[in-house]
Amino acid sequence: MTVRNLEFAFSPKSVVFVGASPKPGSIGRIVARNLLSGGFGGEIFLVNPRYREIEGTPCYASVSALSSTPDFAVIATPPQTIPGVIAELAEKGTRAAIVITAGIDAGLRQRMLEASRETCLRIVGPNCLGMLLPHLGLNASFSHRMPKKGDLAFLSQSGALVTAVIDWAVSRGIGFSKVVSMGEMADVDFGDTLDYVAGDPESKAILLYVEQITHAPKFLSAARRAARAKPVIVLKSGRHAAGAKAAASHTGALSGSDAVYDAAFRRAGLVRVRDLGQLFGAAEILSFAPRLTGERLTILTNGGGAGVLAADRLADFNVELPELPAETAAALDSVLPPTWSKNNPVDIIGDAGPERYEAALKILLADKSSDAVLVINCPTALASSEEAAGAVIRAVKSEEQRTGRRKPILTNWLGDGAAEESRRQFAAAEIPTFDAPADAIEGFMQLVSYRRSQNELMRTPPQSPASLAPDADKVHSIIHGALAEGRSMLTEWESKSVFACYGIPVTDITVARDPDTVFDAAGKILGHSKACVIKILSKDISHKSDVGGVRLGLRSAEEAREAARAMLADVARLRPDAKLDGFVVEEMIERPGAHELIAGMSEDATFGPTLMFGAGGTAVEVMKDTAQALPPLDALLARDVIRETRISRLLKGYRNRPPADLDAIADVLIRISSLVTNHAEIREIDINPLLADEKGCIAVDGRMRVVDEAKEPRRPLAIRPYPAKWETTRDLETLGTIHLRPIRPEDETLYEAFFQAVTPEDSHMRFFSVQPDRSHRFVARLTQIDYAREMAFVAVSNEGELLGVSRLSAHPDYVRAEYAVLVRSDLKGRGLGWLLMQHLIDYARAEGLKQLFGEVLATNTTMLDMCRALGFRIETAPGDITIRKVTLDLSENRKVAAT
Repeated sequence: MTVRNLEFAFSPKSVVFVGASPKPGSIGRIVARNLLSGGFGGEIFLVNPRYREIEGTPCYASVSALSSTPDFAVIATPPQTIPGVIAELAEKGTRAAIVITAGIDAGLRQRMLEASRETCLRIVGPNCLGMLLPHLGLNASFSHRMPKKGDLAFLSQSGALVTAVIDWAVSRGIGFSKVVSMGEMADVDFGDTLDYVAGDPESKAILLYVEQITHAPKFLSAARRAARAKPVIVLKSGRHAAGAKAAASHTGALSGSDAVYDAAFRRAGLVRVRDLGQLFGAAEILSFAPRLTGERLTILTNGGGAGVLAADRLADFNVELPELPAETAAALDSVLPPTWSKNNPVDIIGDAGPERYEAALKILLADKSSDAVLVINCPTALASSEEAAGAVIRAVKSEEQRTGRRKPILTNWLGDGAAEESRRQFAAAEIPTFDAPADAIEGFMQLVSYRRSQNELMRTPPQSPASLAPDADKVHSIIHGALAEGRSMLTEWESKSVFACYGIPVTDITVARDPDTVFDAAGKILGHSKACVIKILSKDISHKSDVGGVRLGLRSAEEAREAARAMLADVARLRPDAKLDGFVVEEMIERPGAHELIAGMSEDATFGPTLMFGAGGTAVEVMKDTAQALPPLDALLARDVIRETRISRLLKGYRNRPPADLDAIADVLIRISSLVTNHAEIREIDINPLLADEKGCIAVDGRMRVVDEAKEPRRPLAIRPYPAKWETTRDLETLGTIHLRPIRPEDETLYEAFFQAVTPEDSHMRFFSVQPDRSHRFVARLTQIDYAREMAFVAVSNEGELLGVSRLSAHPDYVRAEYAVLVRSDLKGRGLGWLLMQHLIDYARAEGLKQLFGEVLATNTTMLDMCRALGFRIETAPGDITIRKVTLDLSENRKVAAT
């Protein structure tokens, strides 16, 4: 993960174009003209050995001949020349380039990357349209036009889509901060660019067009960071591509890559749109509309039918229009004719002129029970649509002047002609406008989706299951026992044994060698149960029911023996190649009201291990009611997965059927997640059916596929799990037993008491503020960290009190990290801060970080003394004598004893 040298691409002071040409219609000429005419204030060099000048600008024979080193290079030369051009640029000292050239095969691509590696010359592309930076006047592309300046960043894998979006935006008055055609992403990919744009003050929102994600862990980490800072809207193509290849389990067969993309986008807090029209709508709404504080929409219209259409579309999203408060209705009564609708939608009648629009809208903008207003106009011969648009703009500006903020406003002016002029007025006033009521509602739902995604990112999960104490050693033994026999599929008995090791409820089973021992086993089970089940036991047969290998509801030992004999005959006929190892005999679980569910895991080609949950049973592939999720899961995320399925509505109970125990189902998903996280040998898990009712749930059948991890390494988890190996217990003479561990989201509940024990002076030393922000949003950012780029260690007492915290936040290049430490004020000077810092330094070294740094107030002598003892270099911050910059070189692996 790195943004290293990307500043030379996004904020260059000089640019060279290698491949410039005067030939009409050539890419070389189009790019040269775009560069020279865009208004870029820096120096522009052109390179082509065939020409002395192009478009009135001197042309150099080679990069080495340039009079100075350009920050950024644009390359459009034949494919075979690209590695050499990159090598020449690297030697010259250029640190970023965009390769427009297409047709670069794998060999050329590798040589290109090798040429850039030593100097870390960053490469955007190849095979792309180019890059447009309107704020710099830099058009390094062969786009037919330059977008206006704005605050939207657009990152696209499709160059054709870039030009379409620019065309649309220009006609709507929407501007961009950055437009990047990503191309084949040989080096710079979405993760890198998102990381950079997340911290870019010019970009208030980010639009993505994605065909395929590379380096999923990096992408998700960067996307989560970006989504916390600003809206990120993604359009992913290929939703209906061919599904997963044939797999050994239902879980594998039902895992589709698009469903996993959906799960990944939700987990990162991105808002997904389904088509280009929705992307355009999102661009407009995000350009002009402020963030929602709630989801209550009021509709103002001069046509009742249009208002109803909008309300119907809103209901499609399960959002209802709020009723008008009595005081708002009374205020509207005073300015509207008696025939107005008296409700939401507020129909002000077809003859409404600009005065009526303005008066009604001012009242609705002041209504605190409404979070946004949609204004609709239907053209009539009784009033001017253009004048109505002007009235809306006046009302919005008046309310903004009065309150200092703007409530989200959306408009829909129906028709052509005058409506076009009205839309231009709205665009100039930065008010989102849409062509149809349904489009406006979808735009509103983009704001709602973003608000919901932000809330989901900040949720505090409950404590993890206290009983989650797996027998990992036994699982390891079972898996490697099967691998030693050359098997990848575990038997049902082995699979259930693994599930039981992780606390997943399973039926008790007995293994019988032949029909006679089935008779004996069934007799024992029927001594305490009404019925039993027998299943064929074979390492060669995965789906037992396909070969008649399952018999249910057997109520006598003799019936069980005869069923076993019949099964032997069926299997011999249908699978003569299969080796039979005997039978599994187990109690018949009779829960007449229980739901048949499926839960499991498979491996996605992009995101690695993924979890699945949904409606189970023998018709699971026909029902296709499943949802995907990325491990690791907590209780809230597990509930989200359940809620994504249609069967979740049945699980809530209906008629005389009581609700299923959703906590028990979520607990099973959490335990599967833990199993997957801890054992990289696992490639597929299939629990089907998982029976669930008000009494809990139980795994009736299950299977698992494993491989030798040493020979077939698993793709890494897309989201880094909780690093449990960094949990430890230490004893301090001054404080007793201290539990050191990585921070967890549920630690938010410990912070209120912790902050109360920190004096204003110590708070100022840590936060440069005497009163730290104690809001949920702020503390959630402290506790809900991304272990891939952040770490925080908490010191907790035996009583569960938070005593101190040390943390680091790594730069995206994962070379340097900023640190901070804070202990309770009443515990200072007792070795706790030292303990936390040593643990943090050990972690930073283990991660391969090269440097820790921080800023310390000059008056914080305690921290400065500790930094000095730990080997930090201490310097006065440039331009501020009150701040000390402290830096620790981690290349020397040394420990310092506390003094």
